[in-house]
Amino acid sequence: MARPITKIAKPTITNEGHQQLHLTQLKEEIAMHAQSIRQSVKLLDELHQAGVLETVQSMVQSKEKMAGIAVKQLVKPNVTKSINNVMALTEALGQIEPEMTKKLVSSLTHGLQKAEEASAKENKMGMFDLFKALQDPDINRAISFGIHMLKGIGENLREQEKQK
Repeated sequence: MARPITKIAKPTITNEGHQQLHLTQLKEEIAMHAQSIRQSVKLLDELHQAGVLETVQSMVQSKEKMAGIAVKQLVKPNVTKSINNVMALTEALGQIEPEMTKKLVSSLTHGLQKAEEASAKENKMGMFDLFKALQDPDINRAISFGIHMLKGIGENLREQEKQK
C-alpha cells in the first residue's frame, strides 16, 4: 500500500519567473491597445513640443504653492462678489422663460442695428420729430414694453423694501 500524501508541493516561481509572467501580460495588453497607445504617444509628443507638458509638470510639482495662490485669489472680496453675482444671475436667468429671452435678445439686436443705421445718417431730431415718432406703432410698442417693464421693476423693488 502507498503512503498517504501529507505535503503538497507548490510550484515556486522565482523573481525571474514573475518578471517573465508580467512581461507576457504587458505584451498582451500592449497588443490589445496598440492604436490607443500610439495616439497617446502622439498626443504627449505634441504637448511636449508645444511646451504644455513642461508647464503641467511644473504645476504638479508646485501644487501646494499653486493651491495657496488659488485660495488667496478666491478669498479676495472682488472675486467673492463676482462668484455671488454669477450665482445670482444664473438663478435669475433660470426664472426667465427661454422664449422670452430669445424674443428680447432678437428685438434688442434688431434695435441696435436700426440705431447704428440712424446714427450713421447723423440727422438731428427736433421736438416735432419726437412727437411724430411717438405715433409710430413700433416705437409705441417699444415704449409701452419699457414702461411696463419699469413698472414691474418698481413693484418688485417695493416688495423687497417691505421685506426688510
